[in-house]
Order: sequence, then structure tokens, then C-alpha cells
Amino acid sequence: MESLKLTDFLDYQYLSALEMAPDEEHSVFVVSHAEEEENTYRSSLYLYEHKTGTVRRLTALEQENNPCWLDGSTVLFPSMRDKNCKARVEKGEHWSIFYTIDIHGGEATEYMRVPYAVSKVVPLGDDKFLMTVRHENNGINLHQYEGLEKQKQEKLLEQNRDYEVLTEIPYWANGGGFTDSVRSRLYIYDKKADSMTPITGEWDDAEYCDNQNGKVLYVSHYFRGKAASTVGIFQYDTASQKTTTLLDDGTYSVNVAGYLDGRVFCTATDMLHYGINENQDFYWVENGKLTPWAQHDLGYGSGVGSDCRLGGGHSWQVYDHKLYFLSTEGYYTYLKSLDVSGKMETLTKPNGSVDSIAVSKDEILFIGLRGMRLQELYRLKDAQETQITTFNESIVETKTLSKPEHISFENDGVALDGWVMKPIGFDPAQKYPAIFDIHGGPKSAYGDIFYHEMQLWANRGYFVFFCNPRGGNGKGNVFADIRGKYGTIDYEDLMAFTDLVLKQNPQIDPDRVGVTGGSYGGFMTNWIIGHTNRFKCAASQRSISNWISMFCTTDIGYYFAEDQNCSTPWENDDKLWWHSPLRYADKVTTPTLFIHSEQDYRCWLTEGLQMFTALKYHGVESRLCMFRGENHELSRSGKPRHRVRRLEEITQWFEEHLK
Repeated sequence: MESLKLTDFLDYQYLSALEMAPDEEHSVFVVSHAEEEENTYRSSLYLYEHKTGTVRRLTALEQENNPCWLDGSTVLFPSMRDKNCKARVEKGEHWSIFYTIDIHGGEATEYMRVPYAVSKVVPLGDDKFLMTVRHENNGINLHQYEGLEKQKQEKLLEQNRDYEVLTEIPYWANGGGFTDSVRSRLYIYDKKADSMTPITGEWDDAEYCDNQNGKVLYVSHYFRGKAASTVGIFQYDTASQKTTTLLDDGTYSVNVAGYLDGRVFCTATDMLHYGINENQDFYWVENGKLTPWAQHDLGYGSGVGSDCRLGGGHSWQVYDHKLYFLSTEGYYTYLKSLDVSGKMETLTKPNGSVDSIAVSKDEILFIGLRGMRLQELYRLKDAQETQITTFNESIVETKTLSKPEHISFENDGVALDGWVMKPIGFDPAQKYPAIFDIHGGPKSAYGDIFYHEMQLWANRGYFVFFCNPRGGNGKGNVFADIRGKYGTIDYEDLMAFTDLVLKQNPQIDPDRVGVTGGSYGGFMTNWIIGHTNRFKCAASQRSISNWISMFCTTDIGYYFAEDQNCSTPWENDDKLWWHSPLRYADKVTTPTLFIHSEQDYRCWLTEGLQMFTALKYHGVESRLCMFRGENHELSRSGKPRHRVRRLEEITQWFEEHLK
């Protein structure tokens, strides 16, 4: 066995976008990997044959993603293989090209191209497709011009890149750049007629949900000036070309909506009891109202964190009179089913996370992180799980890994979960440095699944410990609700866990313990260094330092900061300032590294700059490393070389201060 290295994540294979064929005999999925030299990711389509159990590569150019099935043997996927078209797109002209490939042999061939920026395509049958399009209300559509006038508009478009005109909030989105007056709009593309018909308005921000018998179900929110957290539910009839409002916008937040046995269902909350992070129950949508179907006071989707995922997939599916969905319970993600009577069943065992699913009559396929393994494809049949792929098996077989040891504890009468990872080559007679890693969210959760940075530090000779404080996912609304309490009960949970870990592990040198975390974990790192000097050093990543500036500058700030602090800067500025780590920066003595991305519009650069400036002003050793071209997802999906540099910065900071 050899030590896990910092750059080993460049060799990991990331699985996503699992799609089962209509005949349920084949499934296609995406396998991606990092390409360090080109500083990007490459992805290919792979095919799983159900009857034979074999897996084979379907495409070879390594630029294929987001597949869907046209029929039992034909896969459709987007790709930009036409160099001339690619050059026009780089000039600002919108084009999307789709290819097909026959799973029984042959090369991929162009199937259709549309003059729009398409982010999602759904086959509706009869050569019709539902397309999700980026619609720029104030943009320049180059397709409207020809000749000299087109050249003039191209020049104007290039000049306009020097300006941003803001008229609404949010005016930017993490990972999406400036989004003022930009909407996600739904169209029906008729391939035979080569026509695009919009089914949502120019100022509607819409998301496709489901389709059935010529009807398209979607959620949408109309806004001008300020976007809200609510959506309505709508249905478009492709035959009559008419839209019906099933649930008015303005009251509910909705995660999922779909068809089941001819009825429309959704998960929803009015956010009146626990705010925007409130867990959503299941409802039937009937006569413009919501009728209760089943309660579910747990997190929806895969909420167990890891830095070893890339891409997504289906978190729910309707099949054979049941809804199948992913749910975070405790520190695991489970696959569950819900029938029309409201009976809910858990189908998978407590063993890591399930990341995406595909359901059939005989078996359920899923991509997941099971035990100490990286992502693989699994089959669930007769309540038994079988691992199908071995893309990442060499990591388990050849690398030294530290298995997280679970610790159950209580603080303030609340049951909590935490873990300790011993350093590789652990000697109980020796003393070791340690790193305390705090998750983001706060409505997220840690589990005992593979986490690259933690495994790296364990291989570098550190104890690593982490826990799920109040505010996190998987334990219901009451546990997750820390509105107006940031830096109080959550901080107490984290310090109680630190005390317990040091008590139970005397091999940890209490004078050589560091702390780090990103997003909410960055906020908490900033908070910790202003309230205790017990940590030898800190690494604060994509953090919040000032709730007032966060409120007015970030893509979610104007509603997230108000909801989580129960106030606004105008109602009670003292409340927001009291919960701001920047307020306590004059108390900091802990050497601190700040990691931030230039295009992180979720926790904008100004948050790190303010805290860094404050520490420098007060004579505290500090360093800030900013990454150009990166956003809030740097640690998970940032460019490969940037991810290497980020982890080098943090690890070297700990090496200098803890060893």
C-alpha cells in the first residue's frame, strides 16, 4: 500500500447522469476525469447492459455529457464538435448541437442544431423536444442580423462586455456570472418543422419537472426587480398549446413536482415555521391547492458532503405507482419509496450516500459512495446491493486510507454525531497534530464516506476530526433551525466535540490543533478565531465575515441573511453585526489563511477581504489566496490545477504552523 497523495484526486473517476433506456435493457451514464495539463475535465458516455452485466465505453472524444434516450438503442447528447460553430459561439452567437449514437455500433452523428443556448433537452416523442434555454431579455440576438449589420452587432456585443447594467436582484449567480434580466425559459422544438415555440414568458424563470400524455409540468417564478423564493406549478398542453396554472406563485417553495397515476404531486413548504431551509412534505396538487400526502421531516436529496463528486443525476423517479426519491437521514443518504396511500419505505442500507437513481421493473440502479469507496455504479435487486463498476477500485486496493471512527455524544441535551480519523501509521505512544474540519451549509451533513482532503491529511500524519452540529441536515427541522442563533448553539456544539475528541485521544497535542471549513464552515472558522485562541492556526474558505455586506452583495444574501438572522440591516443592524465574525476581529490572535474565489457570488470575495484586512490591521499573521475564474465550487469542481493549488495552500499552512 502507498500513501494517498495530494494530486491523487486527478486520477479519480466521477460518475453522473445515469439514464435508463425505455426498454429497461440498457443504461447510459457519464464518467469524468480531470485533465491537469489542459486544466479541465473530460467526460465520456458509458453503457451498462442489464442482461449481461457488462459495462463498456460508448464515446471516445471525451466531450460528451448529459445523455438521454431517443429509443431503446439511440442515445442523444449535446456536443460542440463543429469548429466553425464553436467559433461563432465564442463571438456571442447562440448555438446548441445534439448528436446521436447507436449503442449497437457506429459513430456519433449530428442529429439537430438550434440557434439557442440550451441547458437541458427532454424528448417528448414524434420528433418534439422540451428545451430549457438561457433567455437574455436585454441581450443581442445575432441570429436576427445578416451581413454588415451582423458585424456591427458583433462589435457592439464585444464592446458591451466592458459594461454591466443592473436593474434587479439577484444580479449575479454563483457559477452563472451576471444574470440581470436573464431567465431560464422553456421551449418546444419541433424537429420536423425546425421550429421553436416558447411555452413560458420572457420574464418567467422556469424549470422543467415532468411530462405525461402530451402535457409538460414545470415550476416557474415571474419577477421584475426582485426574485422571491417561491414558485408556481404550471402545466402546458402540447396539443392545445395552452398553459394551466395548477398552483399560484407567491406562497410555496417547491423542490419536486411530477405525475403519479394521473395526479400531480409535489414537495413543498410555505416556509412559515422554519424559514427557507424548512424540510418539505409531500402533497397532491388539486384544485389550485395542496392536499397532504405524506410528512417527511428530513432532508430531500443527497445531503452528505464529499469533495469527490462531479455532475448530478436524478434524485427522484416515478415508477409502477410509486415515487422513488433520495433522502438524507442522520449521516447517510437513503433511497426511499412512497406509494399513493402515503406508505413510505427505506430501500437501501445505512452505508454512505446514494447520489442518483434509475428505476426499472426488475432492479434499481444507482451511483453512490458506499463505505470507503469512491463513486461506482450499483444494482439494487431483492434488497441486495451489487457493485457493478470498478472505476475507482485501485484507490481502495493500493492507497492507505483512514476509516472515520464514529462518536455519538450529547451537548445541551441534544444527540450529535462526530468522527475521528487517526493518522496513517498511528502509534499510540506518539503525539500528533490535528485538524478540525467544519462542513458548509449549514444545512449539510458529514458522514463516513470518502473525503479526499481529510484522507490526505491523515496520510500526512494528522488526526482529522469533524462533526454535525445543530443547523445541519438529516435530523429534522428543529435540529436544523439555527435562525438568529449563528455562533451560539452551533459554536457550543463544535467546542464540546473538540473537548471530547481531545479527551478521548490523548495522542493529539492540544497545542497543535488547526481548524478549517468552507462556506458556513468558513463563517464558523472566522467566528471561532474571534472567540477562542485554542487553535494554533486556521484556514477560512469561501467564508462569511459580515452579514450586512453579505446581505447586499451576494446572489442569495438579500433573502438568506434576513431569514437566517431574523432581521435586516434596517430593522436591526445590531443583530446582524452581533452575529458577524468581523465584529470580533480585534480579539483574534490565530494565524489565519483565507481561500477565496474571484467569482464566488455566494460568499463574495469582499467577505474574505474584510476579515483579512481586519487581521492584518490588528497585527495577526494572515494570508489570502484568491483564485481567478473560480466560484463557490472551487474545492469540488474547480479547475484541476486550481484545486491542487488550493489544497497545497491549506496543507502547507498546517504544515508550517502545526509541525
